[in-house]
Amino acid sequence: MPGSSSFASAAAASGTSASAPQPGASASSHQQQPPVAFTNIRLFDGKSKTLKSGLRVIVTGNKISAVEPDDGQKLDGMQVMDGSGHTLMPGLIDAHAHIMMASLSMQQLMVADIGFVNLAAASEAERMLMRGFTSIRDMAGPSFSLKKAIDIGMVPGPRIWPSGAMISQTSGHGDFRMPYEIPSHAGQPLSRGEVLGAGAIADGTSEILKRAREQLMLGASQLKLAAGGGVASSYDPLDVSQYTEAEFRAAVDAAENWGTYVAVHAYMPRAIATAVRGGVRCIEHGQLMDENTAKLLADEGIWISLQPFLDDEDAIFFPAGSPSRLKQIEMSNGTDTAYALAKKHGLKTAWGTDTLFDAKLATRQGAQLAKMTRWYEAADVLTMATSTNAELLALAGPRNPYPGKLGVIEPGALADMLVVRGDPLANIQLLADPGSHLAVIMKDGRIFKNTLGVAFN
Repeated sequence: MPGSSSFASAAAASGTSASAPQPGASASSHQQQPPVAFTNIRLFDGKSKTLKSGLRVIVTGNKISAVEPDDGQKLDGMQVMDGSGHTLMPGLIDAHAHIMMASLSMQQLMVADIGFVNLAAASEAERMLMRGFTSIRDMAGPSFSLKKAIDIGMVPGPRIWPSGAMISQTSGHGDFRMPYEIPSHAGQPLSRGEVLGAGAIADGTSEILKRAREQLMLGASQLKLAAGGGVASSYDPLDVSQYTEAEFRAAVDAAENWGTYVAVHAYMPRAIATAVRGGVRCIEHGQLMDENTAKLLADEGIWISLQPFLDDEDAIFFPAGSPSRLKQIEMSNGTDTAYALAKKHGLKTAWGTDTLFDAKLATRQGAQLAKMTRWYEAADVLTMATSTNAELLALAGPRNPYPGKLGVIEPGALADMLVVRGDPLANIQLLADPGSHLAVIMKDGRIFKNTLGVAFN
C-alpha cells in the first residue's frame, strides 16, 4: 500500500511489535499488554486554557486509567515513555472529512473502479492518522468498508463516524448526473455518484425515508442531506434552497427512530432555517448565514460545523471564471462574518476541513487547524478540535460506533493521544508539520508512532 512504509517505521520505532495492530486483530487484543505510563510531560487535557505540569498519565488497555501526580517513583510492570517535557494532548478530530474523496480528483472518482477508490482511501486514512487525526466524521462517501478494515486492524487509520451517501434532491448539491440523463424515468440506471455510494438522489418524503433507512442499514452513525446550493455541484446556485420542511422531517424521523440525527450542507439563511424547522441538529458550513440565522441556531441549540474556507492556498481548485469558482469566491467571502456570528451568539461550533479532490490539499489538515487562530486563541482552537468535536460525535447516541469518552485526557477516556514536541498552545503551527513535531501517536491504546522510545520497568 502506498505510504505503508511510514506505518512500518513507526511501529519499529515504538520498540515493540505488539504496539502495531495486526490484520484481523480484535478490539480487545491489546488488553494483555503492560500498561503504558507517560511521564515528564506537560498536559493539555482537551479543555484547559493552559498546560498542566507535574502529572503522569497511565494507559491500561485502550483507556486512560489514571491522571495522577508524577512523584518520580519507579512504575513496576509498565512501559514508561519519557516525554522529555513535551506536550501530551488528545488526538485530533476532524468533524467534516471525506476520506473516500480527499485524495482523488473529481475526474478520477467519476471513472475509477470502486476497488481503486477504496485503496486510495485506505492509503489516505493512514496518512491522516500519521498527521495526528485519530477520529473523523465522514460527511459523505462509501466509507463503511474502510471503517471496518480500520476497526479490525487490517489497515491503520482514524476512527470513522460514517454518514454514507449524501441524500440530495434532483438538481441539488449531490446531483452530478449529465443533462442527457434527464428526464429520469422508472428503471433508469443509477448515476455514477449513486453507484459509488457517494450520493443518493431522492425527491419527496417516501423516497427520502427509503434512502435514509438504507444508509442507516449500511451503518451510518448520522445522516447528511443537501439543504442548499453548493460550490462543486453544477446545477444549483448558492442561493437556492433544497428540500422542504416536510422532506427534512422525513429524514429526521428516520434518524430519530434510530437514536441519531441529521446534518445538512447549507450556506444561506433560508436553507438553514428550513432545515432547522424540519428538525435538523447540525448545519455544515453556514458561511453566508446572517444575524437572524445565527440567533435561530442559538435559540434552538443547533450545532454549526464550520470550516476555515478562505480564498487561499487551501481552496479547492476551480478554473478561473467558471461557475464553481465564482460560487467559491462568494462563499469564502462570508467566512469571517460566519465565525464572528458564531462567537457573538455562542453557537455550538465544530471544526472540520471538508478537503476534497486533491491529495496535496489533504496534507494540509493540520495547517487548516492552525489557520483557526485568525478567529480564536490557540487554546480554544485545540479545544474545538478535541473535546468540542467529541461532543458532536456523541450526538449519534446509540449509533455512536465507539462508545466512550473522546477528546479529553482524563480517567476512563479512550486512549487517543499525541505527544507534540513543544507547546502547541504557544505555537499551534507545530501541528502543521506533524512529521517533524508529533513524537507519539496513540489511538485506542495502540502506538502507531513513537520517536521517544520505551523503557520497561
